Amino acid sequence: MLDNLNWWEIGALLLLALLIFGDRLPAVITDGLRLVRNLRNMARNATGDLSRELGTDIQLEDLHPKAFIRKHLLSEEDEAAIRKPLQGVYDNLRADVSNVHDDLKDVANAADLRSGGSRSSTATSSPSAPAPRVSYDDAT
Repeated sequence: MLDNLNWWEIGALLLLALLIFGDRLPAVITDGLRLVRNLRNMARNATGDLSRELGTDIQLEDLHPKAFIRKHLLSEEDEAAIRKPLQGVYDNLRADVSNVHDDLKDVANAADLRSGGSRSSTATSSPSAPAPRVSYDDAT
């Protein structure tokens, strides 16, 4: 949290806090720490109560709705059954996107104005500078 502050900025903040709160600064720090401690205890107690009520072991991270459903309500078979219909659609979409990507690469190679439309498919042994990208406006 304080990674981007240097020592001068931290000292200035402490001096500003001392000027604002004066001799009450230790009491304010104590009250702030007590508040954080109480909030942590309340969260820990709430997750403990929820774990007892549901009969499972619940951590604070598990209270996210997706993680909760995935961990406590769905078995692995249920999750696989939900994913199965969508997996085929995902595979088809991925194949289409890769085909479009390959077609765009072919068009870009054919429209490469710098090499006159021909590019060898063999790799050269000498390292060369990367070719500048040709924009769509240059090709049209």
